[in-house]
Amino acid sequence: MQIFFKPEIREFHLRNDEISYIIGVLDDGRLGQLHFGAALSPGPSYRHLIGARQRGFEKGGGDFALLEYPARGTGDFRVPALEVVHADGSRVIEPVYAGHRILAGKTALSGLPSTYVEKESEASTLEVDLVDGPSGLIVTLIYSIFRDVPAIARSVRFKNSGARPIRLDCVMSALLDLPDADWEMLSYSGAWARERSEFRRALAPGIQSVYSVRGASSHQANPFVALARPDAGEVSGEILGFSLVYSGNFLAEAEVGPYRTTRVRLGIEPTTFSWLIEPGESFQSPEAILAYSPSGLGALSDAYHRLYRERLARGYWRDRPRPVLINNWEGTYFDFDEARLFGIARAANELGVELFVLDDGWFGERDDETSSLGDWRVDKRKLPGGIEGIARKIEALGMKFGIWIEPEMVSPKSELFEAKPDWAVGIPGRRRTTARNQYVLDFSNPEVIEHLYSTMVALLRSAPISYVKWDMNRNVTEAFGATLPPERQGEFFHRYILGVYELYRRITSDFPEVLFESCAGGGGRFDPGMLAYAPQAWTSDDTDAAERLGIQWSSSLCYPLSSMGAHLSATPNHQTGRITPLSTRAAVAFFGVFGYELDAAALAPAAREEISRQIVFYKQYRDLIQRGRFLRIRSPFEGDGNHCAWMCASEDRKRAVVGVYRLLNRPNPAAERFPLRGLDPALVYRVSLWPELSGGDFVRIDNEGVRGGDELMTVGISIADDPWQAASRGDFWSQLFVVSAE
Repeated sequence: MQIFFKPEIREFHLRNDEISYIIGVLDDGRLGQLHFGAALSPGPSYRHLIGARQRGFEKGGGDFALLEYPARGTGDFRVPALEVVHADGSRVIEPVYAGHRILAGKTALSGLPSTYVEKESEASTLEVDLVDGPSGLIVTLIYSIFRDVPAIARSVRFKNSGARPIRLDCVMSALLDLPDADWEMLSYSGAWARERSEFRRALAPGIQSVYSVRGASSHQANPFVALARPDAGEVSGEILGFSLVYSGNFLAEAEVGPYRTTRVRLGIEPTTFSWLIEPGESFQSPEAILAYSPSGLGALSDAYHRLYRERLARGYWRDRPRPVLINNWEGTYFDFDEARLFGIARAANELGVELFVLDDGWFGERDDETSSLGDWRVDKRKLPGGIEGIARKIEALGMKFGIWIEPEMVSPKSELFEAKPDWAVGIPGRRRTTARNQYVLDFSNPEVIEHLYSTMVALLRSAPISYVKWDMNRNVTEAFGATLPPERQGEFFHRYILGVYELYRRITSDFPEVLFESCAGGGGRFDPGMLAYAPQAWTSDDTDAAERLGIQWSSSLCYPLSSMGAHLSATPNHQTGRITPLSTRAAVAFFGVFGYELDAAALAPAAREEISRQIVFYKQYRDLIQRGRFLRIRSPFEGDGNHCAWMCASEDRKRAVVGVYRLLNRPNPAAERFPLRGLDPALVYRVSLWPELSGGDFVRIDNEGVRGGDELMTVGISIADDPWQAASRGDFWSQLFVVSAE
């Protein structure tokens, strides 16, 4: 892993064993894009990749130039990386090369989450200064290449060294110009309770984008897209990944130009953003992670999983096994008292659950969703002993205690709103929109942050609290910062998310051994920015096992299983009304940070016995699932979507757990085979089934026993039912296979 610079031609080559990123200073002083992809030899010059037309272009260069950080207004009419407004109202800017620095390691970004290294030898960083002479704006492009991951971290720092203010209207964290348009765009979109469905479409002339303007990365979109060659799949084909380490409004966009080039840009969504930089002031963009795979989506996911699990998540819980929890929300909703909660905890403890989480309804006069957000004092009607009383009773059982809080919100019916109505986001003189009977607190206001910091510190010191579920249940409307002057109102959305990060930073620093789980009405802020503070997130409010197959599959394209909260809930499911077997609900939820979302005290004896076995199994393979290599085998978005299969394999390829799922049963079904991955073809493995099947079952007969790694990866697991046996399976059938080297 090195950064090479050829001073005679001003060419930079960032390289590790898997990728190369090459840029060069063009004749007019701007940076040109030469190559991003497979690793190239560090010796030769790649100046010739600029191309004849680009080499000789006049100022502006037309719509064929492959540029590194183009601005609007000088002849390139494609979407820009940078747009500004000068004090005189003009918008043209021409930053040109002024110098660079090559540094060991990787530095943190001011006020923003970012990837990191523990040793300088893990990464190298290039900072390239571009300067716009007339305005004095210094644009510093920052690139870090990792030693062990085929990825580049990119961000941009701006400094006004001139004498007059400059307004930034568009600041992309990364822009990549590609010399052709033979790509398909993969994006992951949806809505509440059906987040991150997979969409794949060929690029066409014009713009294709995903974005959020909701104040959060959102249920509807995710700050991750990929470009895939048309023939690319899980295990073959060229893939480029684009992920933004940011939790606010974002834009991920691909534009195919008139010369069939492709421009990809990723950063803060520009229509809801502006930032005024006074002389001497600076601004830092969020970090973008660009990854490359020559061998399909699986290898791209390997890169993101490793980087985000080990060098974005951090702190005490990064490498520790996460506890099996039970959350009372779907078991009780608001209808509980101390005795009922303790009954659930005691029953769960007998099953092997390690953490009890008290969800919404413990504070103020919160008997439903119409009141009390912001009044974070315990409701003594429900909990006469306070949080400390119930927490110590649960800890006496040998369990840990956790709590839900939604600090970013306030109810119109609350003491906080009555005392501080101007702390709620809204425009003076205009009606505030309510959603879920709540308003959003103004996190661009430092007073709000200070108040919530003091409140949360007092709560966490009041009782033995080991876990916090930090929720955020509505998006921003009537965006306005009461403490911001008119010329800075465009800064509101970014300042809001900076406030969220600051509160997270302070609280997690003060309570480093508390496990934080982020949540936003489920998966409404499931993004890398949150992962830097909370090592796991609630993946979706939809706990239905059949629905979760698609949600967890798509989430895994970028995010590791250690980041995905996955719970088994009661049936009929509370979101879909679907009835699924208890075994299938577990077999899906196992592949994540496992827990339960039900009333354990109300379980029938047979269910209690089965859940006890589930917890024993999960604890046995927890480290493999949370820290192993996740491999997708059969997509729920493939064909008719009736089958899905995936697996976790250990890094040494000696152990694996495989999940196979079938949604709808059919008479006399055709046999299905699922070739495995991530094993060693030279090893011999023992395959066992969990739960165990009866002696005459064809699935057991066809798979159980000793088999070679080469056979398992070529022929695979077989699912073939006897025509008369098929009826006994039923809908929503699943089977787990444990694969262990002999």
